[in-house]
Amino acid sequence: MCGHPHDAEDLVQETYARVLARPRLLRRGDELAYLLRVLRNVHVSGHRAAAARPQEVPLATRGEVRDARWQPEAALEVRALFAAIAELPPEFRDVLVAVDVLGLSYREAARAVGAKEATVTTRLHRARTRLAQRPELAPMMSR
Repeated sequence: MCGHPHDAEDLVQETYARVLARPRLLRRGDELAYLLRVLRNVHVSGHRAAAARPQEVPLATRGEVRDARWQPEAALEVRALFAAIAELPPEFRDVLVAVDVLGLSYREAARAVGAKEATVTTRLHRARTRLAQRPELAPMMSR
């Protein structure tokens, strides 16, 4: 089933843990069939759980990233953008960071800042508008 002895040992241990966690009364010599059914279900559940997890993506080596993508101009633009965000009023800054930087949904951001979801959308729009009106950020906004 597993293809590797260590995985098989883990599977057997997990099967025993599940069986012992919920003892059942078995009749007519069904113990082996019951254990094999639980073993199969544990194996299938493990595969389903593994398929639901995000796949790991190996990072490129540091030299490749630096040679191919690192641009000092981009670092300056990001620094200017973060400085402009820091100058926003706190209620706009908190919502902008929650949604655009951290990637929270509007509902999660509303819970985080203690406001209604409609208030979050209004504050986010106003914060983005203020950033778009900044002359030093105009080159970034035109892309």
